[in-house]
Amino acid sequence: MPFINRIKRPWLLLAVSAVLLTVVIVIAGLRAWALLNSPLALPGSVIFDVPAGSSLGTVSDELAAQGWLETPLLFKLWSRYSGHAGRLQAGEYELEPALTPVQLLEKLVAGDVKQYQLTLVEGWTFTQALETIQSSPGIAVTLGGLSAEEIAERLAFHYANPEGQLFPDTYFYTRGTTDAEILSRAHRRLLAILEEVWAQRLGVLPLDSPYQALILASIVEKETAVAAERPQIAGVFIRRLEQNMRLQSDPTVIYGMGERYNGNIDRAALNEVTPYNTYRINGLPPTPIALSGREAIIASVNPDAGAALYFVARGDGSHQFSATLDEHNAAVRRYQLGENVQ
Repeated sequence: MPFINRIKRPWLLLAVSAVLLTVVIVIAGLRAWALLNSPLALPGSVIFDVPAGSSLGTVSDELAAQGWLETPLLFKLWSRYSGHAGRLQAGEYELEPALTPVQLLEKLVAGDVKQYQLTLVEGWTFTQALETIQSSPGIAVTLGGLSAEEIAERLAFHYANPEGQLFPDTYFYTRGTTDAEILSRAHRRLLAILEEVWAQRLGVLPLDSPYQALILASIVEKETAVAAERPQIAGVFIRRLEQNMRLQSDPTVIYGMGERYNGNIDRAALNEVTPYNTYRINGLPPTPIALSGREAIIASVNPDAGAALYFVARGDGSHQFSATLDEHNAAVRRYQLGENVQ
């Protein structure tokens, strides 16, 4: 028996040691997993930049140097174990306080970089849109000092004058996106929508091309902010074109005045001959006068049927429409001059 006990005792010690080692490994693993799933030590929402070509070690060390990652070695080990060590993507990342090392790694591998946004507004001119784009955070300006026409040529815009050739919308981008990229995206979007809407036009119109529809849409866009009125406004202008009447649109006069416009249109401005003064020229002006939204473009090729040839602002944002000049003059006296017209 003593001989047998001496034989069994080493095996017992080995078994106990193996169990203890397993327990230690499990506890260490659980502890490591808990650390990997505990929030980073962030002071709040922070921006973290990963330059192109950054290694896992560089990223881990920088996070640790900032005091955000308390276990850089564990982060490196987990990255290698999960097969993500060489898959980090460069970019600017927004890190939120609840983010864990595991989630951070997933974010870096997915390239879930910070998104910026800018909005181009209906009725803006190309100059206003360009200024907004170039002054937006994270945009790399590459077209500084170029004229509007030079920009249109460089970016191969469909028409030589870039006015009205951008679609007003909200555009998302990442840091380092160029002004040229945003302009090209907005231009392509405009062309796609214009082509789509032009193909769905109803009836015969006094418009020879999608570009003429875009010109008319820009005038409609500037004439009213009331969505329901856009087809009515377009209908007035379509009928005036059909009857060879001048459009007599104040926004075209204002556009033709350029920086000289001070908020008022006087008799001299109405009589001034410019390519855009539709009180003095026949038909449409040579280019759009502003950015047109989808609804204004749709209205320009699908105008309301009716007899109205005139409209005047009521003073509340809406307009009074009239079929005859006498009716229009009465509406002007009532809404513009404040006369009590029955």
